[in-house]
Amino acid sequence: MKPVRYPKEALLRRIEAHPRIVGTVSVLAIIVIWSFLTRPGTSLSGVLASPGELVEELWVLLRKGYMGTSLWSHFQASLMRTMIGFTLGSISGVLVGLVIGQNKIIAAALAPFFSFVRPIPAIAYIPMVILWFGIGEFSKILVIFMSSFLYVSMNTAAGVRAVPVDLIRVAQTFGASSRQLFFYVIFPEALPYVMLGLKVGLALSWAVVVASELVAAQSGLGYMIMDAATFFRIKDVYIGVFLIGLVGLLLEGILVLVERKVVHWSGKA
Repeated sequence: MKPVRYPKEALLRRIEAHPRIVGTVSVLAIIVIWSFLTRPGTSLSGVLASPGELVEELWVLLRKGYMGTSLWSHFQASLMRTMIGFTLGSISGVLVGLVIGQNKIIAAALAPFFSFVRPIPAIAYIPMVILWFGIGEFSKILVIFMSSFLYVSMNTAAGVRAVPVDLIRVAQTFGASSRQLFFYVIFPEALPYVMLGLKVGLALSWAVVVASELVAAQSGLGYMIMDAATFFRIKDVYIGVFLIGLVGLLLEGILVLVERKVVHWSGKA
């Protein structure tokens, strides 16, 4: 006897089958509510800018820039700092994580360092790094490097340790050399953990670069937000925050696409 499906259950199943549509509808609903609450004459109209006002201000920034510098230049400055620090931190993190995961002596030697550094937010290093290296580009890139390196290395090490022992023994039984064992067994099995570390590291890197620009910078989205807040340019503050969130979303989406290509087999029986 076939189970009876009620119309409500069928509708819920159809909605669950299209998460992107649900997400789009929710965003549109928020914009509609936002527009309604900030229409002229309401209590929030003088405090919160409406979506239409922000679009107009964004168009002005795209044409004229902010404080004599194009909006693209501010965006490019933040993105370049993030990519340099994140790339260097990720490469170093993967290499160190692979070593830690396979060598118990080195893991034990570095364990106190990682245990001490892990609870400290990367933003806390900003004043110290500025004190040591000044407010130049190196300071910002160094803080981004530190934030991405920690999470990528720890996740990579966890991935290496998670490789099933039986899988390694089977490969050794078939005569796999140490090099073949690493490239065809250990590293592929650890890749899902590596990709998770990269996603977390990239999100933190983007957050850290904005925080560092809030403290000491003459360009970048973080600088734009701080300068606009100082001179009470509220619309520019909102636009800066929106662009930071949008770029973060796009960067995460790119990594998700890369993950699907690189570890497409992960989670499949």
